[in-house]
Amino acid sequence: MTGPTLSELLTCLELSPRGENRFAVRNLPIDYHRVFGGQLVAQAIVAATASDSEKTVKSLHVTFPREGDRDAATEIAVSRVHSGRTFSSRQVSISQGDTPILVGTALLHREEPGPDYQSVERPAAGPDEATPIDLPLIPWETRIAGGVDLESPAAEPAELELWMRAPEAPAETVVQQALLAHATDLTLIGTAMRPMPGLSQADSPERVQTAVVSHSLWFHREVGLRDWLCLRQESPVASGARGFGRGHAVSEAGRALASFSQESLIRPRS
Repeated sequence: MTGPTLSELLTCLELSPRGENRFAVRNLPIDYHRVFGGQLVAQAIVAATASDSEKTVKSLHVTFPREGDRDAATEIAVSRVHSGRTFSSRQVSISQGDTPILVGTALLHREEPGPDYQSVERPAAGPDEATPIDLPLIPWETRIAGGVDLESPAAEPAELELWMRAPEAPAETVVQQALLAHATDLTLIGTAMRPMPGLSQADSPERVQTAVVSHSLWFHREVGLRDWLCLRQESPVASGARGFGRGHAVSEAGRALASFSQESLIRPRS
């Protein structure tokens, strides 16, 4: 697959007003007919943030009712659920015509002081010990730790540590959050397939049908993708043609910046 440039991804995050709380957006120019779910999650974060400039998104929970068409016009609608002094809630819907391709809820929060701790461990290996990998849908530097090959058919533990950094990315908080959200949608299916003997993400779509069903994100601290961070992820269970994955975005210093989870369709073909 030919992937987008960072500039093209940033263009997809630009909102063109189409009335009150409605926006038109572009889709990534990738050589695949479907819209990448990570793009939609990133756009949902930008649209929710635009509805309340005094707060930032702290969690987002979305489902993908239908797949999106890369070449179809795409529009976002944001509905106000609640606006308080410190918290706000928004419903976000991304549609193509009358067909919704993302529906979700975003929680926004104004920064305030409070207890600070974590039990999330720092990655086992740093970026200098990881191997560069080309992930076309992530247009910045990526490295995989531990010699993991997501296209190997051998049964292996459902774990992955993926390092990344984008020093040229804009520093704005909403952009950093959106770019991280985009990246969290890519490798959880491959991680969930690692324990399946004889199958890997390389077998999609010929031998196995895969798709993201739902995706959730929680932002704990300020995201810094301009420096190294690691997506530490695992899949603790797969059942009934569905895989479940979860992970944390951890800085090189070991600080947990965000968490994410995903349920996916993993349906071997007859």
